[in-house]
Amino acid sequence: MDTMTPREVVAALDRYIIGQDKAKRAVAIAMRTRWRRMRLPEELKDEVVPKNIIMIGSTGVGKTEIARRLAKLSDAPFIKVEASKFTEVGYVGRDVESIIRDLTEQSIAMVKSEHVSLVQEKAAAAAEERILDALLPRRRSEVSMAYREPAPGAYDSAGQTVEPPESETATREKFRRMLKEGRLDERTVEFEIKEKAVPMGIISNVGMEDLESSLKEMMGNMFPEKTRRRSLKVPEAMKALTQEEAARMVDMDKVSREAIRRVEQMGMVFLDEIDKVAGRESGGSGPDVSREGVQRDLLPIIEGSTVNTKYGAVKTDHILFIAAGAFHVSKPSDLIPELQGRFPIRVELDNLTKEDFVRILTEPKNALIKQYVALLETEGLTVEFTPDAVDEIAAIAASVNGRTENIGARRLYTVLERLIEDISFHAPDAVQKTITINAAYVQGQLKDVIKDEDLSRFIL
Repeated sequence: MDTMTPREVVAALDRYIIGQDKAKRAVAIAMRTRWRRMRLPEELKDEVVPKNIIMIGSTGVGKTEIARRLAKLSDAPFIKVEASKFTEVGYVGRDVESIIRDLTEQSIAMVKSEHVSLVQEKAAAAAEERILDALLPRRRSEVSMAYREPAPGAYDSAGQTVEPPESETATREKFRRMLKEGRLDERTVEFEIKEKAVPMGIISNVGMEDLESSLKEMMGNMFPEKTRRRSLKVPEAMKALTQEEAARMVDMDKVSREAIRRVEQMGMVFLDEIDKVAGRESGGSGPDVSREGVQRDLLPIIEGSTVNTKYGAVKTDHILFIAAGAFHVSKPSDLIPELQGRFPIRVELDNLTKEDFVRILTEPKNALIKQYVALLETEGLTVEFTPDAVDEIAAIAASVNGRTENIGARRLYTVLERLIEDISFHAPDAVQKTITINAAYVQGQLKDVIKDEDLSRFIL
């Protein structure tokens, strides 16, 4: 994704997210800036720091959706975390440095997957040989006493390579063809797999996951590898052995170095619910002390520091941080000034209107109506939504958002679930296989909820 132009990034996000052009443009520019920085001279490259972004907007307007789509579009290490689950050091909760450790784990998985794909063909060939060995164990007692199986590359007195008996080679090739044609899929084979003895849970205290992981790895290395036999069908054995062979071929030291480089140069962190740690002055006691402590703990990571992980030290100087929050109760100015300065770009997302809801229901590739139609189609039921039905659903969602808590596009889920509840329940037994949902049907299904505000608060 780093190679995409800002226009291409926005176009890609437009396929899933309606509106919020300012936020999409800010993210697209930030991504392109990283691409530009990688092409600067070395003496200037380190001086260009990421322009971190803070998104401000009500729940359900698309902040998290932008993060989710960035994660799918981006080839860079990416992690989404909630600021509310972290606490200041000394309190029960997760340490903010675990953000970088988790990001490194994501990068390790990404790079390892790439390296595995490069050796997949060789791994599959090695797995095939192991399966043939299991299907055709060499029985030396049946081989002529005059013939002793040579070591690979052995030669006879005439200088010719010594080959095993023709019958054994022919049988192996015959089984190889049968294996590739799927004629051995019902056969069961036994093979040995290696596994490390890893101790069970060592620490049960909340917030000690990183220490427990390190202790498990350290203690696991103290125990020898164990082998155990497994019996699997040939296709399952092929898959398991291919994975084992691929893992053996991958150089994990090289993977670790590449993964750390990607985190340091291209890593992205989406820090959601930043407003939940924006506590006002509390006089030195209570939960606000921990919230302000989280902000202060975030400062060095966002500004640039070194975090120790089990794969090596990771510098955070050029990791891009995107923070987001609804800021209903607090406001960005309630963050400590030092943290505010670490997010120079601020983007305010607009509340969604009825027109936005109509577009959300129909335009994106993953539009809600498309999802419900596809789900019911699995039961042999064809459901059609008329344009006036879509308009009525959007109007109801906007009205309920205006009268109760504004939860943005998430209101569409509740309205649609209530709307097609009867259809969904009776779908397996429905006699009528084609159903058209129009405005009258929508009003009939939701009229009681719309009229009674207390009921709409409870149900929608």
